[in-house]
Amino acid sequence: MKIEQLYTGCLAQGAYYIESEGEVAIIDPLREIQQYIDKADSNKAKIKYILETHFHADFVSGHVDLAQKTGATIVFGPGATTEYDMHSAKDGEVLKLGKVSLKVLHTPGHTLESATYLLIDENGKDHAIFSGDTLFLGDVGRPDLAIKSDLTKEDLAGMLFDSLREKIMPLADDVIVYPAHGAGSACGKNLSKETVGVLGDQKKTNYALRADMTKAEFIKEVLDGIAPPPQYFAQNAMMNKMGYDAFESVLKTGNVPLQPEEFERIANTESALVLDVRTQADFIAGHIPNSIFIGLNGQFAPWVGALIKDLKQPIVLIVPEGKSEEAVTRLSRVGYDNTLGYLEGGLDAWKDAGKDVSSLESISAEDFAQRAKADSLHILDVRKDGEYQSTHLEDATHFPLDLINDNMDAINKDDTYYVHCAGGYRSVIAASILKARGYNNLIDIAGGFGAIKKTDLKTTDFVCPSTL
Repeated sequence: MKIEQLYTGCLAQGAYYIESEGEVAIIDPLREIQQYIDKADSNKAKIKYILETHFHADFVSGHVDLAQKTGATIVFGPGATTEYDMHSAKDGEVLKLGKVSLKVLHTPGHTLESATYLLIDENGKDHAIFSGDTLFLGDVGRPDLAIKSDLTKEDLAGMLFDSLREKIMPLADDVIVYPAHGAGSACGKNLSKETVGVLGDQKKTNYALRADMTKAEFIKEVLDGIAPPPQYFAQNAMMNKMGYDAFESVLKTGNVPLQPEEFERIANTESALVLDVRTQADFIAGHIPNSIFIGLNGQFAPWVGALIKDLKQPIVLIVPEGKSEEAVTRLSRVGYDNTLGYLEGGLDAWKDAGKDVSSLESISAEDFAQRAKADSLHILDVRKDGEYQSTHLEDATHFPLDLINDNMDAINKDDTYYVHCAGGYRSVIAASILKARGYNNLIDIAGGFGAIKKTDLKTTDFVCPSTL
């Protein structure tokens, strides 16, 4: 028996490769599927099952493409319906894989069709659970993402309570837990940075698995402080349910080199968004006017999903050398399949063609502190609610990046704004969006709040985020 976790940090997502006696199951695959095919081929094995723990909301699964390429059977939990061929398993159904078995445990709550797959070894011992978004390390899945359900989040939270106590907690303490996500995912509130654990530890430390917890207490605690889901979640879940274009065709259309004139023509005639995925330092130094920065070196796909509302939005890219295929791939992971090409030669080619270039002013935290002491400044803190509530500059206005498109009218185009986040990535995203909307008096604070805290500017008293 072979188990391998294939973890993708920028999505905080774990896919799994399980092999026994030449038969393979892939759990929750990413959109780009060749990696799974190559792994099976190198082991002279055949992919038999593609097991989906639920209709993922935070990424587009590779299940449809993988089934078409390999002939493997797609398996969902009870009650799932799709527009493509798949097997909706019964609760307790056992799937044979070589000398091992995978038992389907219906665990509704995160979504109605959510399933946990219990791996039973060749000796009949419960070895591991692949818990999807039902159970994380340190947390459980949010119960507000069901597709077109007339059930309330309280109803789903109650189901999740029952699922955990009836299906998960009775399992032995030494059962290994392989969740779908780790820290950084928006599918839970307080996920651990660890990506593999054991159930006994979760029974002791995970707030949602307290033995003396009532259902009412569980519902209150699991829903307390839950942020609204990112806008792309529902769209990704529907793609996973209905099907989508083959990844190969998306890559063929999107990974196209464009000369400056053609790049500019497409941007203008196709109303394409110019998306700059280089580093924030590169964007600050020079960029195409009205382009939006979301760098590949950060939480790229989730921020694209949160900020670009239309999955069908035409996009043209400014990429670091050799990174065009990666950019198109990572966009497709969250359903943005309408990339139309990238600027060949990057910003240098743009300059050589005599095109206009803009820049963003950025100053150190020390320079900012000196200015703040000498004058009253407009300061925009673009961190998330919990970060801001934990501690912030006394004079800062909270202007969260994830809600920037809804709050644009709250600031004045004639004023100068100093923009910061925690470390410098999100502030440049925010500044690029504001600049593209005509807010030209923007100054980025390099190093963000991490650097600001080292100055003598006054901040509010620190409040532990876990108590908020």
